[in-house]
Amino acid sequence: MKNKLFPQLFIIYLRYLIGFAFVFASIVKIQGLRFTADSGAENPINTAWHFFETMYQSGIYWKFVGFGQLVAGLLLMTQKYAKLGAILFLPIILNIFVITISYDFRGTPFITGSMLLANILLIVWDWDTLKVLFNKQPVFPKKDRIENNSIWIILGVLFFILTIFAKLVISSSSLLIIALCFLIIGLLGLIIGIRRNKKLRFRTN
Repeated sequence: MKNKLFPQLFIIYLRYLIGFAFVFASIVKIQGLRFTADSGAENPINTAWHFFETMYQSGIYWKFVGFGQLVAGLLLMTQKYAKLGAILFLPIILNIFVITISYDFRGTPFITGSMLLANILLIVWDWDTLKVLFNKQPVFPKKDRIENNSIWIILGVLFFILTIFAKLVISSSSLLIIALCFLIIGLLGLIIGIRRNKKLRFRTN
């Protein structure tokens, strides 16, 4: 199944998606800002908002979490280093998921739980090579797989830059334009990637 086109494309774009989510969420922490404009200090101590206010007030830890999310998301979006990104992503998203089920986040645990399951799927997908971490013989994928096409690295870098730009520069009213840019770039990358893969398979056959 790993050598089929659509499962590979699904994994590629899944890496982009959860990588984007982490990079986008990391910027506010790295900037040393709250999630919301209001302080959560006045909320009861057992509430989620008070918990996040405590994390925000820690300063260094708040930014440390942000940089951890940024690095993990970037590695996933590069595709080339996605295996390392998935490993780094796991403890962070697991921690976030446990936080969301520990406090009253309403529907948020479904989102964080989905991200956790997606991350586990990425690790399972790359298990043939990642099992070397457990002193097992790795099995490397074929070089002619579409997953190994360099277009995905280029696309990942573009997505990363666009994500940073969207968070730092673009106003919320212009997010639709950014979403369209993501869609157009993603479709162009998909077309180029499939065409390159067909040419490569034609040459090897």
